[in-house]
Amino acid sequence: MIPQRRFPVEPWALRELGLDLAQLAQSESVFALSNGHIGVRGNLDEGDPSGLPGTYLNSFYEARPLPYAEAGYGYPEDGQTIVNVTDGKLIRLLVDDEPFDLRYGELRHHERILDLRSGLLHRVVEWASPSGRVIRVRSTRLVSFTQRAVLAIHYEVEAVGRPTRVVLQSELVANEHIPRQSKDPRIAAALEHALQAEEHSSSGNRALLIHSTAASKLRMAAAMDHVVHGGHRVGSHTYVEPDWARTTIGTQLDPGERLGVTKFVAYGWSSQRSLPALRDQVDAALSAVSQTGWDELREQQHRYVQDFWDGADVEVDGDPAVQQAVRFGLFQVLQSGARAEQRAIPAKGLTGSGYDGHAFWDTESYVLPVLTATAPDAAADELRWRLSTLDVAVERARALNLSGATFPWRTIRGQETSAYWPAGMAAFHVNADVAVAAARYVQWTGDEPFDRSVALPILVQTARLWMSLGYFGDDEEFHIDGVTGPDEYSALVDDNTYTNLMAARNLRYAAEVCERWPAEAEKLTVAGEEPPSWRAAAQAMSIPRDARHGIPEQYRGANAHQVWDFEATAAANRYPLLLHETYFDLYRKQVAKQADLVLAMHWCGDSFTHEEKVNAFRYYEPLTVRDSSLSACTQAVMAAETGYLDLAHDYLTEAALMDLRDIEHNTGDGLHIASLAGAWLALVAGFGGLRDHDGELTFAPRLPPALSRLRFAIRWRGCKVRVTIGRDEATYALEDGPDTSVRLHHHGEEFTLTTASAVTLKVPALEPPGPAPRQPAGREPVRALSSE
Repeated sequence: MIPQRRFPVEPWALRELGLDLAQLAQSESVFALSNGHIGVRGNLDEGDPSGLPGTYLNSFYEARPLPYAEAGYGYPEDGQTIVNVTDGKLIRLLVDDEPFDLRYGELRHHERILDLRSGLLHRVVEWASPSGRVIRVRSTRLVSFTQRAVLAIHYEVEAVGRPTRVVLQSELVANEHIPRQSKDPRIAAALEHALQAEEHSSSGNRALLIHSTAASKLRMAAAMDHVVHGGHRVGSHTYVEPDWARTTIGTQLDPGERLGVTKFVAYGWSSQRSLPALRDQVDAALSAVSQTGWDELREQQHRYVQDFWDGADVEVDGDPAVQQAVRFGLFQVLQSGARAEQRAIPAKGLTGSGYDGHAFWDTESYVLPVLTATAPDAAADELRWRLSTLDVAVERARALNLSGATFPWRTIRGQETSAYWPAGMAAFHVNADVAVAAARYVQWTGDEPFDRSVALPILVQTARLWMSLGYFGDDEEFHIDGVTGPDEYSALVDDNTYTNLMAARNLRYAAEVCERWPAEAEKLTVAGEEPPSWRAAAQAMSIPRDARHGIPEQYRGANAHQVWDFEATAAANRYPLLLHETYFDLYRKQVAKQADLVLAMHWCGDSFTHEEKVNAFRYYEPLTVRDSSLSACTQAVMAAETGYLDLAHDYLTEAALMDLRDIEHNTGDGLHIASLAGAWLALVAGFGGLRDHDGELTFAPRLPPALSRLRFAIRWRGCKVRVTIGRDEATYALEDGPDTSVRLHHHGEEFTLTTASAVTLKVPALEPPGPAPRQPAGREPVRALSSE
């Protein structure tokens, strides 16, 4: 794991002191900047050394054949892999003809600071060249939230001690070499020379490169321009080739004198626009940002981020490391979706190439609940992206001989790209995840146009899927057989509880939205008998239960299987299991990769009694190995609800520090955006007790001993509700919005909150549930990280 000393605990910044070349890839992910449209990894300005170079455009990918040892009907034929596009971050530096390379000479000071309040990445370096020339370099980098096509870098070099000749080489580079990585299936496929040159040009200090991909037929343009300041007798020229452009700026600096350059880079891509149109697009973006200028662009960034924090910040008293981590996580969630604008939010955001840049169900089940409550416009845009792929989902359902729509388990542009069918083809729960996320957005915002135009078609087509996938059995219950739930170590099971409960909600919400908008439903050819049949299936949905233990089962018959030998696995150090054990063995035994039934108890908690939740949580804790980063936050939420507050704090810590400590050992490929969102869920849904079942906003706050206060804000139906939780009481305040009052619940007690005054209510005493459940051998939660 990344040692904590690299990131001193600060409430509003992430600071790296020194430079560990062995952990460059992890740092590059942590210091990645994005706005949801452009993503740039935190590579050093000079490019070398690097762990994994990366510049990404959301949904810009190359297609590749999917290999199969033996083909089968319905198998996806093509994969999609995100492309490392033209790198505009590079500013190389020569000091009296010696390259500025931190592997040589003497590195006297190196510091990087990600300022979470301004959205800026700062870097300060002092370096002595092998010949003894000393320079200071200061750079500030941003990916603009307000001008979404723009990356900007403000770079200055200062001579220290004696006159020094310096040369800056600002570059655009396509088809960078990407180091080959491991055979871990979570790692991206290697793509070499994915970009084919189409046009290149330069004028003054401006240069342009346009490329396309061979198989996916996508076209992208990157252009750069420069504003030079400082120095004297500064010379510059620009040279361009098909895959490379360079603007060279040189001068002689006296001691204390600085040469600076502000570099603006504009990106654009399309599957349809012509080459001249893309050329003009990036040229216009450069012209616009040149008019804005660096100072105003920086101020725009600050205002945008401050507006986000005003309605999204979470204050945690008693655990400074979690405080820093949850703000880091929220900032990364914002970066992943702020300007995605009807494109996917990948599992790694735009911070790395892990999982080939694919989006999964993680987005709707972990990221969108946070964005819906804090940045609802971004949540709506992601759901509009799902709508834009609905035709592809309908086509996929037909290929599987099903009705309605089947959304993909993993994708970039809407097609299923999973070559492993038990997880991909059978993971139908993604359809309910998408549908319920759309319904949740409507419940939280009251957005009627969205309800009519986005939620309605998604809910209708997914409801049709469940009716063709499931059936009424002889027991008069509605069954869904042969599916894979959230736990990827249990495939092709019957009546997965999470899937069934989410499908029931999907069916019920579909019937309700058709009643709200009958004319629009008629345009979707919704027959009169369909909504009643959806309600009947939802009402009769089968939820398997284990009478012997008094709990719901993860799926029908799950608790009758042999229990995995966790002691032997721990002794042999064979975690994660997916890299050491066969799926055949995993599928036939009781072992959970991640929370599954426990996830159902979070999102569908009104379907269980409190006693069932306590007993089921205790049963599944010893079986859940958390080989997925998605698990810790859900276990935190349910540990808090069932009264295991210390255990909940341990899981919160693990979720929050997933990437700052590289707990899964793959942060180098990109951040775990769902786990970072999960830290918010662990605090707000866990210790805040926030639930939104059927559009009713309820709280059941209770803090663990380690925390003395928790304060957060959410945006509910256009209003901002702020909640402050102490040891013995909670205070609710309505700060702004179109309504002067909202109806809420606190530990089951209904109350009305108005803008006139806050409401303070007692937190009831907790009945101890008994000793905390144990975890599988070798998979105890990562404890005490926050107190080191």
